[in-house]
Amino acid sequence: MDLETLIRLKRTIRAIGFDDAPFVRRASEPVAVAGVVCAGTRFEGMVWTQVQPDGWEATEALAQTLLRSKFLPQVHIVLLDGISLAGFNVIDLPLLAKQLERPCVSVMRRLPKLSAIEFAMRRLPDPERRLAMLQQAGSIHAHPPFYFQVCGAEPVVTAAALNQLTDRGHVPEALRLAHLITAAVVKGESGRQA
Repeated sequence: MDLETLIRLKRTIRAIGFDDAPFVRRASEPVAVAGVVCAGTRFEGMVWTQVQPDGWEATEALAQTLLRSKFLPQVHIVLLDGISLAGFNVIDLPLLAKQLERPCVSVMRRLPKLSAIEFAMRRLPDPERRLAMLQQAGSIHAHPPFYFQVCGAEPVVTAAALNQLTDRGHVPEALRLAHLITAAVVKGESGRQA
């Protein structure tokens, strides 16, 4: 069942939210990534993977982790905390949506400063490729308190889904839990802000 139908019928939306762990910039160790599955705002399960800081495999790592998991048949929407993991390991949002056959959404807490992002990317190898992947993710949509890019669903439907998947605050529950879990694994305790 697609998102629009689920919303119209007031059915539970199952989401997976991916977030990376805190990491030391310029370190070469892989960065942990948690994927938390929620039915609405209720925790149901989790997957775990790793990506290289400022690497190139984030899209494939997320796709393969979910394709190999038992959760894919249940998941209606994939949420990402931003468009990249582990610094600027940029996710190819259209490709991820195509591989998973699910809407994929990059959720942001505030409107990004694209000039600052471009400046930072230009200090890494192959900045043009990274910037192209960023642009392929499409327009940034504002639906307070969310800003998002989406591939595989209409922005108005996505905004309604994000509202249903958020308990409190400005972050869908799957992303909030992924953030808290990765922080606790790395630092020994979760932070105050998710």
